[in-house]
Amino acid sequence: MVILFLISAAITVFLLVAALVLMLTSNEVIDARLMEVAAAQVVRAPSIADPPKEGLAQAAAVVTSALGPLRSLVSGSDEDLAYRLTLAGFRKSEHIEIYTALKMLLPVAAIIAGTFFASNMLAVILVGSVAGFFGPDLVLTHLISRRQESIRLALPDALDLLVICMEAGLGIDQAMVRVGEEIRLTSPALAEEFQIINREQRAGKVRLDAWRSMAGRVDIDYVRQFVTMLMQTERFGTPIANALGQFADSLRLRRTQAAEEQAAKTGVKLLFPLVLFIFPSILVVALGPAILGIQKMLLNLVK
Repeated sequence: MVILFLISAAITVFLLVAALVLMLTSNEVIDARLMEVAAAQVVRAPSIADPPKEGLAQAAAVVTSALGPLRSLVSGSDEDLAYRLTLAGFRKSEHIEIYTALKMLLPVAAIIAGTFFASNMLAVILVGSVAGFFGPDLVLTHLISRRQESIRLALPDALDLLVICMEAGLGIDQAMVRVGEEIRLTSPALAEEFQIINREQRAGKVRLDAWRSMAGRVDIDYVRQFVTMLMQTERFGTPIANALGQFADSLRLRRTQAAEEQAAKTGVKLLFPLVLFIFPSILVVALGPAILGIQKMLLNLVK
């Protein structure tokens, strides 16, 4: 009975907080709407309508629109969330709605599922709600790091292929398209970025701006240095093939140095498991029989 009372009290407090947020933000919404009406209307060209949302995206949009005032408290600003999702490879607007809806619904689902546990119900509810709220952030961070690591490892080989294609007579744009097709199986993320650059240039975007956009979408130091090198060669007219070859060699050298650094740290990292787990076992095996023999000898001397 006490646990059920605590659960009902927690749900009641949650509903009261949600109602309070709605009441506090309603005036801000009304004031913002009045300011929009009072402001001068700007004539805009008709834009292409967004494609209709279907399935999971439509359900997520319904949930986020119903709990609109809580959206900023749950997932922060849409711009920051869109940037993080872009780093993970999710670029559609529906992904923002799905992610926000998951962060809103998973704690509630954890609370409902925790009520089915007869023993340790309160602990299950607390752990499940915390895991449901922070779980999407952890998964998104893991996806971002995995995608960045894939691009970081595939970049030197992609640069070597770019050098080969340019030495064969292709331009930098055609070489990027060709390399994107070749590395699709080994690194789909980098191949996708090369394809996006090609599409942006076909749409009329300046080459330097397309490369800067790639550096912003990926957020990797190696890619920023690669884009900076391409911009310098574009401005000063230096041979791009030679610059790409030297940059690929420097990246490969850095990767080798990073591997050697990790190998050098292995001895220090193994010290603590050796001292805490392996060394006591060795002492027991090596000194145990000697200690027992000395004990028997002392007992015989006492007798």
